[in-house]
Amino acid sequence: MMKNNVYFSYGTFVSPIGIGVDQNFEALKEGNSGIQAHPSSGFNNENWFFAQLNNLEGNRYDSLLKTALNDLKVNYSSSILSSSKTLFILSSTKGNIYNLPEDVFASSRIIIQQETGNSNELIIVSNACISGVIALNTATDFLRYSDYETVIVIGIDVISDFVLYGFQSLYALSDQPVQPFDKDRKGISLGEACGIIVATKEKPTSFSVEYLGGASSNDANHISGPSRTGEGLYRAINKTIERAAIDKSSIDFISAHGTGTLYNDEMESIAFNRCDLQSIPINSLKGFYGHTLGAAGIIETIVSMLSIEHQLLIENKGFNELGTTHSLNIVTKTQQQPVKTVLKTASGFGGGNAVLLIQAAV
Repeated sequence: MMKNNVYFSYGTFVSPIGIGVDQNFEALKEGNSGIQAHPSSGFNNENWFFAQLNNLEGNRYDSLLKTALNDLKVNYSSSILSSSKTLFILSSTKGNIYNLPEDVFASSRIIIQQETGNSNELIIVSNACISGVIALNTATDFLRYSDYETVIVIGIDVISDFVLYGFQSLYALSDQPVQPFDKDRKGISLGEACGIIVATKEKPTSFSVEYLGGASSNDANHISGPSRTGEGLYRAINKTIERAAIDKSSIDFISAHGTGTLYNDEMESIAFNRCDLQSIPINSLKGFYGHTLGAAGIIETIVSMLSIEHQLLIENKGFNELGTTHSLNIVTKTQQQPVKTVLKTASGFGGGNAVLLIQAAV
């Protein structure tokens, strides 16, 4: 393991089930999902299920970003946010798509500069659904190999007709709330959220986790379908464990991607078995938040941090019976359990896979 440690601490978390980390955690413990039926939402007035925020005004993307940054400013001083030693990284698959055909990330640059006073160039990571995990791995590289002392990673995406109709055209949407890894799963439920994680070289005085390692790969298989053998995810997991210099037996929990599609969940089960991780407790949070695209890796890492802090595993909502050909130890109910080390995985369009390992900071 590298000696130049990096630590993750909570920034904030805005989703359909809460504003702030605490509200989201309480909702998760109570089993509250943000996924609801939205009649006539489809291209041909189909009824789809997704998790959408109700309190966004005007441009929904800009409103969500401002809401999250305002909450972040409650917990972090302006001297940290505006410092030349602080870098911002934005993870998003679509950005402010309402600005098409102009630059969909132009408003992000403006809003972050105005709200924080930070004049450094915004780093943008837009690599389909693995963007969030890639952004966290990138943040760690900046801290280890540059003069930055703090990197603030923002994951954000909102639901638009473009995104909804796009997934509908791929026959990837479910006509009921998503059921990750379940035998009756039918596809994705979309979601929207903004999560922020603060990465630092120095260990914070508040709760934090230590970043142990990360890696990414590409299946080079298909524009939207994952490798049937899980090869890319298998390689990324093994490389992450190798870089972290830990024994895989020390992993206590896996926060999986678990989109609820036939091929994704099957591929993940194959990859986890190939890595001999099938007995480790595993969940997908898509049943609570839907698939939040570029925000997914960030908000799911935040929940993994909460699991470590509170020694609590969150249920895989929507799961009844295993529907993959390879065994998995699905978390079927929220429960207290020792959690020190968590493996977070993500897989997405274009064959991308990204993985990271975090551990309770000591």
